Amino acid sequence: MPIASAGSNSVPEPTGQGTPIAQFFIPAAASLQERRPRTLKHGDTFAVFDHNGDALSRPGSPEGLFHRDTRYLSHLYLTINSKRPMLLSSTLRDDNATLTCDLTNPDLFDDKGKLVLEHDLIHLRRSRFLWNARCYERLSARNYDEQPRHVRLGIEFASDFADLFEVRGTARARRGRHLPAVVEQNGVLLSYIGLDDRKRTTRLSFDPQPNELGSGHVIYDLHLAPHETRSLFIEVACDQTPAGRPSHRSFFLALRDARRALRASSSRAATIVTSNEIFNEVARRSVSDLYMLMTDKPEGPYPYAGIPWFSTVFGRDALITALQTLWLDPQIARGVLGHLAANQATEVDPAADAEPGKILHEVRYGEMAELGEVPFRRYYGSIDSTPLFVMLAGEYLRRTGDLATIYRLLPHIEAALTWIDEHGDRDGDGFVEYGRLTEEGLVNQAWKDSHDSVFHADGTLAKGPIAIAEVQAYVYGAWQAAAEIFRVLDRPERAANLLARAEGFRRAFDVAFFDNELGTYVLALDGDKRPCRVRSSNAGHALFTGVAYPERAKQVAHTLMRASSFCGWGIRTVPSTEARYNPMSYHNGSIWPHDNALIASGLARYGYRAEAARIFEGLFAASTYIDLRRLPELFCGLPRQRAQGPTFYPVACSPQAWAAAAPLSLLQSCLGLDFDPHGLQISFNEPELPAFLDEVTLRHLQIGNGLADIALRRSGRHVMVDVIDRRGDVRVLTTA
Repeated sequence: MPIASAGSNSVPEPTGQGTPIAQFFIPAAASLQERRPRTLKHGDTFAVFDHNGDALSRPGSPEGLFHRDTRYLSHLYLTINSKRPMLLSSTLRDDNATLTCDLTNPDLFDDKGKLVLEHDLIHLRRSRFLWNARCYERLSARNYDEQPRHVRLGIEFASDFADLFEVRGTARARRGRHLPAVVEQNGVLLSYIGLDDRKRTTRLSFDPQPNELGSGHVIYDLHLAPHETRSLFIEVACDQTPAGRPSHRSFFLALRDARRALRASSSRAATIVTSNEIFNEVARRSVSDLYMLMTDKPEGPYPYAGIPWFSTVFGRDALITALQTLWLDPQIARGVLGHLAANQATEVDPAADAEPGKILHEVRYGEMAELGEVPFRRYYGSIDSTPLFVMLAGEYLRRTGDLATIYRLLPHIEAALTWIDEHGDRDGDGFVEYGRLTEEGLVNQAWKDSHDSVFHADGTLAKGPIAIAEVQAYVYGAWQAAAEIFRVLDRPERAANLLARAEGFRRAFDVAFFDNELGTYVLALDGDKRPCRVRSSNAGHALFTGVAYPERAKQVAHTLMRASSFCGWGIRTVPSTEARYNPMSYHNGSIWPHDNALIASGLARYGYRAEAARIFEGLFAASTYIDLRRLPELFCGLPRQRAQGPTFYPVACSPQAWAAAAPLSLLQSCLGLDFDPHGLQISFNEPELPAFLDEVTLRHLQIGNGLADIALRRSGRHVMVDVIDRRGDVRVLTTA
């Protein structure tokens, strides 16, 4: 995943001179799991708050309000009579539209130590959401005492205008300058001029007018009658001109628009209802997280990768997320393909690791990216985005039959195929390798992009250019997908040529990568073409695209499901048998939901639905122990213990798009759900329900212009399929 854009997490990269240098790393100085933050997102703006709704400035803290890779509000702290309120509860709506924090007063004493207000008499409710680069809040105070009460509410605030990479731990020798705060009648304007000569502003506005307003604080003196409620409205705007005095009207109008937009986007998705209410919560949260992470681009919806570190365009993440959700909402794939096509590289740019036809890895908008202090302003350093782009185009066509979109994408598909031939295969051996074009680029450019994620059996790091196993699988999948596209476009010779290339590549991959002694595909070939004889989850991706021969698939499935690899929660990135295994590492022993979902899809492809169901059960069981039923980016690969939950990874993003999509993809894999847009047919191939589900109902499954509602129920050892309703000429088939 994109952490190598952040570097390889907390482990620095060796230089060979004994001095470690971190490559855009995320320091594990503060655990996100310890804070259990609350996150909001809309468009290019996201926010991270603690359970009280505060954002507390401290080293390593990711809390605050961020817009386009800059932190516009770094400190927000609410007090009642100069004391922090006590937390009652803190929750996000099921659709992620609003954050609600319920608080109350602690025992409050005067200067002489006399109790002046007993605890739990004043109820404070903070309701907050994001909309159009603004954070809106309603702060309500209610007096539950039988006598009038006077309380003083204070709010401290500040903005460091830190670049996201600074927040993540990258030191800067120089910064821009903060301008003096401008205190207005109802608000404060905070400003910063960066080294890029761009002025960034945070405007805080308050209604009603505070009793006291300073450059970094506001005070309200409230006189509350018994059972009286008073509401205060706060608006924080990023780089916005004044929109007039904030009021309850602007708050509620923005809230209405925000909820409508979420409903409109998520209404495209098929709905899932099952016999297991906890899984229903998991599914609802997954869908809500996906649509919260969605950002509308000119080409359509685009899922940003994750919060807090990756709330921006990533190629690989969005492509895999779109593949995982094609059955649920094909418009996601359409938006991803369109946006990545619009930003496809057209020339060689070593600083950006760009070559003609290559698909984006990452886009950043912050000051450090603009200045070139980090190379990610528009960065192409991923080896897998380009074949995944072609794969997704083929799968989108197979799911929708949308030829008009494919015709528009065709020049970009051709350019991607050309890149595979002319730039992807760096040494002409037929495989696709990666190697950065400058010293500033990412060392490893596949999804396991930590500096130590590709190694030999003795633990020695592999030297490049590196041909990683799963990328070869994606290249095979890309050629297969392109062949289908050209077949549908009535270009049979081109289709036949691509199929022949794919079959020849399959044979070469089998010879070079399969290791009988390991019982699986090797992790990679290094720059000297020496195999990295390491068992890993990467091999499961060969099942995902179908490059594995059936007899190999049986061996790979067996190896992946061994206790050394499958720890009960899921399949580890590398099993406990390998030299660099560490269940607490980022890529060498941890469990990634998206990785497991792709492997499960591959297992199901070869008929191993029972094994796919075991993976599904493990990840579902993990989710039952996780706050909000939200699967994080990854968690530690320690063995599953009876009556104990999984061990969390300290700086994992949550929500994360491809992790949110994982339960939805796993459900499809187990059900054998497939679509034929030309025959207007929905099919279930040897459906299998995991042990925790007895019944699944899918509503608004779309095929062409038709819709179907379908129920699947366990009946002994079989799964029965029942069509509840259909609109249009839709056929539903089941194969046992």
